[in-house]
Amino acid sequence: MKRSAIAIAVPIVIVTAGLGVVAGYEWGRQHSAAPPLVAGAERKIVYYRNPMGLPDTSPTPKKDSMGMDYVPVYEGEEAEGASVAVSPERVQLLGVSTEPVQRRELARTVRASAAVQPNERNLRLIAPRFEGWVQQLYVNATGQRVSRGQALLTVYSPELESAVREYQLAVESGLADVARSTRARLENWEISEQDLTQLQHGAANLVLRSPVNGVVLEKPATAGARFAPGEVLFRLADLSTVWVQAEVPELDQAMLRVGQPASVTADAYPGETFHGRVSFISPVLNAQTRTVQVRVELPNRDGRLRPAMFASVEFSAVQKTAPVLSIPQSAVIDTGTRQVALVQVAPGRFAPRALKLGQLAAGYAEVLDGLAEGELVVTRANFLLDAESNLKAALGAPTQPAPPPAMPEHRLGQVPAATEHHHAR
Repeated sequence: MKRSAIAIAVPIVIVTAGLGVVAGYEWGRQHSAAPPLVAGAERKIVYYRNPMGLPDTSPTPKKDSMGMDYVPVYEGEEAEGASVAVSPERVQLLGVSTEPVQRRELARTVRASAAVQPNERNLRLIAPRFEGWVQQLYVNATGQRVSRGQALLTVYSPELESAVREYQLAVESGLADVARSTRARLENWEISEQDLTQLQHGAANLVLRSPVNGVVLEKPATAGARFAPGEVLFRLADLSTVWVQAEVPELDQAMLRVGQPASVTADAYPGETFHGRVSFISPVLNAQTRTVQVRVELPNRDGRLRPAMFASVEFSAVQKTAPVLSIPQSAVIDTGTRQVALVQVAPGRFAPRALKLGQLAAGYAEVLDGLAEGELVVTRANFLLDAESNLKAALGAPTQPAPPPAMPEHRLGQVPAATEHHHAR
């Protein structure tokens, strides 16, 4: 008798539960649907969101890279996504400030460290082309100033003396070919007519003079020392103009051109500016420092700029000739893999927007894609809002439903515990 009652009760319970599930589903479907719009009521579109759920919104209709229309978001139905809502009190506490996206003329100043160097075009070497000995030094200190034509040293050369005597004998004997050949050899040794006249009058010693007005950079010559052909005895430099060699970062080299004006400040003369022009831009990049060498040529008539001085160079260049869409650099959040800005999509609500940026100038960044003119971007406390936005996106991610409990395994012929309990009763 008890078995019959149980057999009848089980189907009734199952049917009742099934009807309850169906009724609950229907009730949930009806109550979860959006309320019908009142006739004549117009909903205000706040912004348009990405159809694929990406954190990208737009104040105007647009299409994504696949040609899909952005979905309108109406007032009161703002999508949560990765946006974050902040109360007015918290906005004030965080110090959040915004600035509209607008068009500006961007002008950029490139700054680089530099050092003063001699103008290589004005370097002169005293290196006789014959063998000899240093008889006497008239200039015997490095750094000493010399003038054009000033005597530097006297040298004696048996080889030179022999060539001069040969030339004299050829001239006196009427051997024109020999005389021409010997004179050509003396000219190759840079023996001028004045020097030749001096040597022909019995002076076997030759005076070497400075070819420029400048300073002595090096003085290897020593009185009484022997020198070989081509050996450097003096290294002179005309410092009326100098070079300032600047190391410009790789990212800034596109802003430079030959002939461009440059302003130079030397550490030795604070508050004073020297003006010159770019005369050379190296075609080779320094692989270690990732910089390109830029040469600025400066007049230095008073000699105040000395080789090896430290200096700084500013290159003024107009980056864009027409106004471009731009935002303050403080509005850009660079994560290393992306560049975003926080946009105020509604009062108290902010959302990250992926950006494509152009050049940077004067504290502003050119916006190539991602923002529209007139949108408000957060320029202060944006890192705090971005952290909250990322956290909100993580918390708002859909969770997987818990798997149903596993049914207990029964061996063939074994009765479950509940059944055994009923049998026991």
